[in-house]
Amino acid sequence: MSIAGRAMTWVLLLVALLAIAAVATVWLAQVRWDAATGELKRRLVAQAASAAPGAASGPAADDRQALPAPVQRWLDRALPTAPPTTGSAARRVRIHWAGEFNLGSPGADRWVPFTAVQDFVPGAPGFIWDARMTMPPGLPVRVRDALVDGQGQMRGAILGLVVDKVGGSAITQSALLRYLGEAAWFPAALLTSPGLRWQAVDHTRALATLRAQGVEATAEFRFAGDGRLTSMYAASRSYDDGRHAPSEHAWQGRYLSHRRVDGIEVPDDAIVEWLLPSGTYAYWKGRPLRIQYDSAD
Repeated sequence: MSIAGRAMTWVLLLVALLAIAAVATVWLAQVRWDAATGELKRRLVAQAASAAPGAASGPAADDRQALPAPVQRWLDRALPTAPPTTGSAARRVRIHWAGEFNLGSPGADRWVPFTAVQDFVPGAPGFIWDARMTMPPGLPVRVRDALVDGQGQMRGAILGLVVDKVGGSAITQSALLRYLGEAAWFPAALLTSPGLRWQAVDHTRALATLRAQGVEATAEFRFAGDGRLTSMYAASRSYDDGRHAPSEHAWQGRYLSHRRVDGIEVPDDAIVEWLLPSGTYAYWKGRPLRIQYDSAD
């Protein structure tokens, strides 16, 4: 074999070894990611098990009477009356999501498809959102948001680069707001969650405040005249674009359509937006592919 031929053989061997190393690195990162997610789920379920009895039970009629009128109308519409379904008193909820996440910036959208599995434990209350997406030119990205042990967490990983934020009032408040907005897919929790209180605003709006580990988050729920939930709004949430110092801005989620799952009316499509001084910036669009009430691993 000529010198040039031997050199080409070594180059091809090196490329093959690098490819194997890259595959092994990605595989090992996924194994570690899944193990960490599993440990968070274990902690979340354990937290719910130690909650007060009845914290995740279904709403009784007399419980609803204590709520603001628009919330009563919503629950009367959204939740079945009798016989109760498992979804009305679910201790665990799993939602399989599909949608798009905006990796661009205000005025320069760059929507990327994602899929995610999200576990909720209303008795905690808490959740774990585990998402996958692919960034051009084909880089795998994992994102996990969580509310566990009363602390918010945000973690993202792309190849070897990891962004990890745990705790702090801003992260925890953001997680609490997210829990409030996504509880629309298991609405009984917005009656029974520990640390939750309601306050009337008017005949179509009510404030929900959720407290955990000394941090409070308040969201305004907005309803149509027929009791249907249309949106939730927070006057202040920490906005971090990764380029500037975090700042507080209004934030909202809009529920665009609805359907019934196990007798419960839930949103079928939703969009989440920042209300910035420069205008509305939509960054998340999603829909539930499957909802499992009282799910278990």
